Amino acid sequence: MRPSESLWVALTAIRAHPMRSILTMLGIIVGVSAVIAVVGIGAGAQVRVAEQIRTLGTNLLMVQPGALQQGAVRLAGGTRQTLTEDDASAIAAQIPEVVVSAPSVRGTEHVVRGNRNWTTTVNGTLPEYFTAREWPVETGRLFSMEEAQVSAKVATLGATVAKALFADANPIGQTIRIANAPFRVVGVLAAKGTSGAGQDQDDVVFVPLSTAKLRLLGGANVVNRGSLNYVLVKVADGDAMANAEVEIEGLLRDRHRLPNGAPDDFRVWNPAAALAAQHETTRTLSFLLAAIASVSLIVGGISIMNIMLVSVTERTREIGLRMALGARRRDIRRQFLTEAVVLSLLGGGIGVVVGIASAAVLSRLAGWAVFIGPEAVVAALLFAAGVGVFFGYYPAVRASRLDPIEALRFE
Repeated sequence: MRPSESLWVALTAIRAHPMRSILTMLGIIVGVSAVIAVVGIGAGAQVRVAEQIRTLGTNLLMVQPGALQQGAVRLAGGTRQTLTEDDASAIAAQIPEVVVSAPSVRGTEHVVRGNRNWTTTVNGTLPEYFTAREWPVETGRLFSMEEAQVSAKVATLGATVAKALFADANPIGQTIRIANAPFRVVGVLAAKGTSGAGQDQDDVVFVPLSTAKLRLLGGANVVNRGSLNYVLVKVADGDAMANAEVEIEGLLRDRHRLPNGAPDDFRVWNPAAALAAQHETTRTLSFLLAAIASVSLIVGGISIMNIMLVSVTERTREIGLRMALGARRRDIRRQFLTEAVVLSLLGGGIGVVVGIASAAVLSRLAGWAVFIGPEAVVAALLFAAGVGVFFGYYPAVRASRLDPIEALRFE
């Protein structure tokens, strides 16, 4: 019997009992749809984390001040004022692996333009910050080092702030007020999207570091005007990240004159490493959930085996007649195995459609990112076919071993 004939006979047998066939495929449908939905949501989460790592910038280290301690209570990181612009300059000058080192201060301020206003993060930094973050401008330009040296009142806006204050108007050359001080807009940055912590990276205004200290964030604390909130460090090579981190720690301990055994009064950490750990956790959880969902495929395979055994019993006389007319045992075995695989593939195909639809609905209702690649669909169908072969083999062998004389006598 040719494979095409086996396929036609299998489809005919399935159509002869449509309700039984649907119930038989139900386990496969549920299993495949669950796997597709889980894998799609997991892959979407991984893609989102990877995108967040990309928007953050490559090979970045962040240096932050340490935490104050009041009695037995240790406050949040960054509450000590231990980092200075000289520290940032020393990191860039004395550590060969460092490309740029961008000192920064930040705070929350009210920004006004005409009858529009917005409360946002104001970040005072140097042009090297945008090199470290690999953050290009969409329109206009970045403020220059010359403007930073003379404390010019210029600002580069994040995309969210530009939209909130100017809507569709061109902000370049326009004046905004930050904490009642006028600033001229010189550029708008390209959109970055949300960070790993879920914060809008574009909801920010960048001004020169010296301007921020003198005009915005340092006026109430002149004694500590030289302190920084953080230093953003870009390393030349990803393989040198660990070595650069150790060298930065050693340099700052020497500059801060910390004795041996004393704790650091700063913190050096890798933001991308934290996101990468989140990426790996999401991946592991996706595999675990997919494995749990795959149990339904096993249950569906058992249903297929049971129905195929019933089918062998019901079609015993048919099997005997085929053998009497010259069908070989391998033809009978292939015929029943084809029916099992066709049932599995039909269930798998329906399950793929249901899984994609379920993932789309979850994405819309819960706001989760979903990504279903063709490899996930192919893998689900191959696994369904494998279930059909595995659980259909025993009924097929049992059918092929029937004695034709006894089969013809079967009532």
